Amino acid sequence: MKAVIAEIITIGDEILYGQIVDTNSAWMGTELTRIGIRVNQITSISDSAEHIIKALDDASTRADIILMTGGLGPTKDDLTKTVLTGYFHTTLKLHEPSLADVTEIFKARGRKVTELNRQQAFLPEACTPVRNVLGTAPGMWFEKDEKVYVSMPGVPFEMKRMMTDIVLPQLKAHFKTPHIIHKVVQTVGIPESILADKLENWETNLPAHIKLAYLPHLGGVRLRLTGQSDDAALLEQQLQAEVEKLLPIIPKYIFALGDIKLEEAIGQLLKERGLTIATAESCTGGYLAHKITSISGSSAYYQGSIIAYHNEVKIRELDVKPETLQQHGAVSEATVREMAENVRQKFRTDIGVATSGIAGPDGGTPDKPVGTIWIAYADKDKTEAKLLNFNKDRLLNIEYTAMAVLNLVRQSLISTLEE
Repeated sequence: MKAVIAEIITIGDEILYGQIVDTNSAWMGTELTRIGIRVNQITSISDSAEHIIKALDDASTRADIILMTGGLGPTKDDLTKTVLTGYFHTTLKLHEPSLADVTEIFKARGRKVTELNRQQAFLPEACTPVRNVLGTAPGMWFEKDEKVYVSMPGVPFEMKRMMTDIVLPQLKAHFKTPHIIHKVVQTVGIPESILADKLENWETNLPAHIKLAYLPHLGGVRLRLTGQSDDAALLEQQLQAEVEKLLPIIPKYIFALGDIKLEEAIGQLLKERGLTIATAESCTGGYLAHKITSISGSSAYYQGSIIAYHNEVKIRELDVKPETLQQHGAVSEATVREMAENVRQKFRTDIGVATSGIAGPDGGTPDKPVGTIWIAYADKDKTEAKLLNFNKDRLLNIEYTAMAVLNLVRQSLISTLEE
């Protein structure tokens, strides 16, 4: 079956100025994929008639469906409806049901409809109106040369309701679409280039209708298998078979199947084993605790944290020996080992973890440059410390360190299970 291709056009100077982030396109891409429609391009343009027309012309050469958001407000800078009226060689006409919706919205707010808002109920005669039950700007559905064009408000909750209630069901009915299914394998602790080398033979032998994408993110790489077929059940079986082939190739780097975070996977492991954990943080300043507690239900395994940023706090609250700090410094294996062991004892948990380092951008020395970070893991049987060397970006160093600690916990738990 031929693929059905969509293109998304977002209109608004505020997007290009960076004043708002375009979250609409990501949501639309996800929902379109669910019904078998593939998005090949997303374009952001200014509130300019010239740019809108050029974007429509270009998109119509590539896509079966062109979805537009933005520019439907009542002010003079909102040009989309006017441009579309000219583009489809039609005229504006009052749409009574839309006016009734606008009137009802204003009535519910205890206000009268202004002339500007009344003008929003005038729609191009060539379009099929798309009802907006949450706002004053109706959407518009056009058909031309076997292609569908849909214009919707840029306000996210209005667009999502319109897409969910009307646009997606109508697109599904209008086009005969294949099934598109994704399988995600989450990896951590291995760079993308090395991962690609390890998977080269497996990737080369994937069926032609199944594609692999490497999606690097902080501390890991998401592997996304995407398949397209008319037979959903068969495609599901084929994708699962490929995942089963993948698992033995890189077993120690895979922390989850599906779209879950590392901290969530760690939480599941701790829950399954009935274990508790506490954190002692210096350079991460509580960010590690934040990652762990961002998961609902983390109170089942997370006990608490001591943020020992100053050496006096390390001594007073974590019982780090003064001589350890004098001989080795705060950023050292000896110090971070004591931090992990002692926070475990103080909170009476099964596991204690710790961080201490030079996050930057200043504070480094020739022996310990910015990005030098020690982390540690302690349980009743062992204490393990690891030296990390990152860059000069403070926030990235903090984030990478938290991910490295979580991965150290994962590796320790898995190795215990294998023993």
